[in-house]
Amino acid sequence: MMDHHPPRQAGPERDSVRFLLGDSLRELRGFDPALTVLDWLRGEARRTGTKEGCNEGDCGACTVVVVRPENGRLAYRAVNACIQFVGTLDGCQLLTVEDLKRPGGELHAVQQAMVDCHGSQCGFCTPGFVMSLFAMLKTHDALPPEDTLDDILAGNLCRCTGYAPIVRAAARAYEIGGGDQFAAEAETLARLQALDDGSAAHIRCGVRSFHVPATADQLAAVLQRHPEATLVAGSTDVGLWVTKGMQQLNPLVWIGRVRELGRIEETEAALEIGAGVSYTQAAPPLAALYPDLGELFRRLGSVQVRNLGTVGGNIANGSPIGDSSPALIAAGATLHLRQGDARRSMPLEQFFLAYRLQDRHPDEFVERISVPKPKPGARFRAYKVSKRFDQDISAVMGAFLLRVEGGAVAEARIAYGGMAATPKRAVGAEAALLGRAWDEAALRDAQAALAEDFQPIGDMRASAPYRMNVARNLLRRLHIETTSADVETRLVGDRRLAHA
Repeated sequence: MMDHHPPRQAGPERDSVRFLLGDSLRELRGFDPALTVLDWLRGEARRTGTKEGCNEGDCGACTVVVVRPENGRLAYRAVNACIQFVGTLDGCQLLTVEDLKRPGGELHAVQQAMVDCHGSQCGFCTPGFVMSLFAMLKTHDALPPEDTLDDILAGNLCRCTGYAPIVRAAARAYEIGGGDQFAAEAETLARLQALDDGSAAHIRCGVRSFHVPATADQLAAVLQRHPEATLVAGSTDVGLWVTKGMQQLNPLVWIGRVRELGRIEETEAALEIGAGVSYTQAAPPLAALYPDLGELFRRLGSVQVRNLGTVGGNIANGSPIGDSSPALIAAGATLHLRQGDARRSMPLEQFFLAYRLQDRHPDEFVERISVPKPKPGARFRAYKVSKRFDQDISAVMGAFLLRVEGGAVAEARIAYGGMAATPKRAVGAEAALLGRAWDEAALRDAQAALAEDFQPIGDMRASAPYRMNVARNLLRRLHIETTSADVETRLVGDRRLAHA
């Protein structure tokens, strides 16, 4: 569950954002709404330890740690500073490599471990690695298993060391131990909770502005005044519109402090996920219901991306290759939207109308996603096919929910990403299965029906014939996994999943 203590009484709208930089309170006014954390650190703050590499959230050279209260404790999250807007720091603590040095001047355990294990050569990527290792140390009480450690470091690229010395440094950091200056978490938690006064913020820079609503009511009101606004959650996509697309977005509205959108609630029938819930937060409860969703989310991007990116943002963005949407469509998810005081709901698949066009009014926003609990006997699979196994955009993503009763298919939900201009159900393939034995004949008919469901395009990721072949083969993989448990279908990276 997310942070559920009652909101404080709302104060007047502020003209600033407030956060801790290390131990120092910072209050920023009049900044460019699209100013990134990286540019602010290297410019105004003069903290040049944080490096610019790709400027699109891929290389990890700009990794910093953002600390926020979660469930009455502090959560230390490694994030990419190059695509996060500085306004999204409101109410948090920002830690950079400069903060790690101990009060007496000694290196932090992770820094000393990098020295001891020769984890740095040219040094450009080293501060980012150090911050990822620091977040690991604050999140895991003991050295994580090898596959988890690989995930922790996968968002940091190094052209020199071959990674082995850095992996050894992770183990060495736990051997050094000794605590650090961040051990007094109760004091930091109290300071951050004091910043959460329930007030909204509105920062103006000439004719441009950045809005930070604190409640869903405030968000609804801002959007009705500014239907042209760009909503920002984790900025893992919107950030690139600025850093690579050079777009001048105005105004920007950040939803990260809207408490209602950050909730995860379990009901008797479903899991309710707020639009502001990150992949990191959503993955455990979703994986408990649908194990393949946990592995799919692990492959969506790096830890830094998953710490910022949100399930609601991925849906609202409407990309035809957004992996979460076809998987949630197959699970039978319902989308809930709000416009002013009015609310409406729809099956998730009905939200996507055409390429980058969704059934959402300009002043309407995604409020939450309801993911139903699977019925007894339901089997769910999600398969991602991409050029790289991890951290790559899908060529084809197939998701399937199948329930067989009395020897016949009682329920079939099949959805694909990358096969059309939108995430889309394969209704013809579904119809070919319903009421029939789950056998080779039914499988072949469903595979053939995909030609009526989709006319895929060819692009840099895959040709149209390849996509159709993959889509059909994923149906066969589903058949194998649900009828022949002794046949190995999983690569090493996703063999951790155990299916009934």
